[in-house]
This record gives sequence, C-alpha cells and structure tokens, in this order.
Amino acid sequence: MIVVAITGASGVVYGIRLLEFLKKMEKDTALVVTEPARFILEYEMGINENHLKQLCNHFYKPDDLTSVINSGSCRFESMIIIPCTMKTISAISTGFGDNAVTRAADVALKERRKLILVPRETPLRTVHLENMLKISQEGGIILPAMPAFYHQPKNMDELVDFLVGKILDVLNIDHHLYQRWQGEVP
Repeated sequence: MIVVAITGASGVVYGIRLLEFLKKMEKDTALVVTEPARFILEYEMGINENHLKQLCNHFYKPDDLTSVINSGSCRFESMIIIPCTMKTISAISTGFGDNAVTRAADVALKERRKLILVPRETPLRTVHLENMLKISQEGGIILPAMPAFYHQPKNMDELVDFLVGKILDVLNIDHHLYQRWQGEVP
C-alpha cells in the first residue's frame, strides 16, 4: 500500500494527479487529507471529499490516530505527503505525531520505509531548511515542487506531470509522464 497525504498548502493539484496515476496503475492507496487541505482542494480545484474517496482504496480522517497506517505493524510500502506544509515538516522533524499524517510519517521513518515530502513553500526560512535536513538525515526524501523546463512543457498539466513523474521515479514505478533528459539539446 502507498499512503498519500494532502496537507494545507497550495499545489493540491500535485496530490490529485499522483492519486489519479496510482489508481490508473491499480496501486493500493490510502489517503489522508487535513482540514486545511479540504478547503484548498475546494478553492483551487473544486474537489470535495466524495471525489477524493473515488481516487483511493482507503480513506482516513486526519484525527484518526487508531487507523491502521498509524501502526508499525501496517506494512505500507511508502508515504508521500503532497503538498507538505512547513507545519507538517516541523512536526515530523521533531517526532510530534499528533495526527494521522504526522504519525504515519513517523512510522515510515522508524520502520525505514520511503517517505517523500513535497514542500511547496517559498521562500524558505533557515528553520524550514533545518527541519528538512533532519528528515533527510533520517532517510526521508525531500522532493520540492520544482518543475523543470527541459522537456519544454506546453501547459500546466505537463508541469504537474513532471513533478508526479519524479515522485514515481523515486517509487520505482514506470511511467511516461514526461520526456527524460537525453543528454543533449533536442
């Protein structure tokens, strides 16, 4: 199972596109959406909870600390927090597992599973960088929402697909979401 969490930062389109692709690939997914993220999903994309439930196999409330993903005995393979707020990064870096997102991230780190955080904040304060460094030192992967342009994107969907493709690369899931760099200018 792949756990996906969407937290309350702009850029929820990345999380939705990731879920759409994982569903298309018939991957078993669990989803947690924070309360601020629900607002942003509605504001930025017009998406509600019913739509979200159709994109995943398992849906958990953010305040449900009894959900299976919050236990080390749940053998989920990886977790992606996309987008990931600085508040969430701060909680993870200090081991403050006060909700289903930060507790599942804690499980991923302590069990040495893949944890991918997609921060979308800019600019970054020193404390943001320090928190990300702490998580990276524990094995977490920091994959900022920074699209590239070498594949010459024609629209926003291609920019989103590039970032989702980079996440899929880390998860070792084959895809054709963007043109890979070939070592020379086309």
